[in-house]
Amino acid sequence: MNFFPRETPRLLLRDIAIEDWRAIHGYTSDPVVTAWLPGGLMNEEQSRAFAIKNAGDKPEALAVVTRGSHEFIGHLVFHPWGGPLAPHTYEIGWVFARQHQRLGYATEAARSLLAYAFESLHCHRVIATCQPENVASWRVMERLGMRREAHFRRCILRRPGEWWDEYLYAVLEEEYLDGCAHRTGVQSGP
Repeated sequence: MNFFPRETPRLLLRDIAIEDWRAIHGYTSDPVVTAWLPGGLMNEEQSRAFAIKNAGDKPEALAVVTRGSHEFIGHLVFHPWGGPLAPHTYEIGWVFARQHQRLGYATEAARSLLAYAFESLHCHRVIATCQPENVASWRVMERLGMRREAHFRRCILRRPGEWWDEYLYAVLEEEYLDGCAHRTGVQSGP
């Protein structure tokens, strides 16, 4: 993605390296962490494949590490969404190790990534999805200034016979920029 590393007050966002697979496996093999991921738990081979894929030329995920200790605590998903029907639209998501959840890291890291999406890539729209029962995730989306646009019923097949609902949240470039202006006291537009 060629914008990393990127720092926040507590975090460093960087490219995933192949040797990160063990840290990734540490939390993707945790049933509590993966409870809301459609793919579920990852074994060692899947964790290695994830690291290799995202250390390549077209990564879809970024490492999140603490600035002080450089501990690998999770990753952010970030990739184009919707193909040619939705140009300049990206999807964002987050997965953090259990011990690093509910500390504001997802919001802090995602806020930095939204800044990159709108201020550097000039995205038109960024979306995020989660299951309605994943309250912590949709609260992050709302803290980021995203709005719920849809509630898709029984749209994701998790395993045979188990269908999940999904919320879709989004924020448009002008909404993001207007929110930044409000936070800093700068007027936007005429």
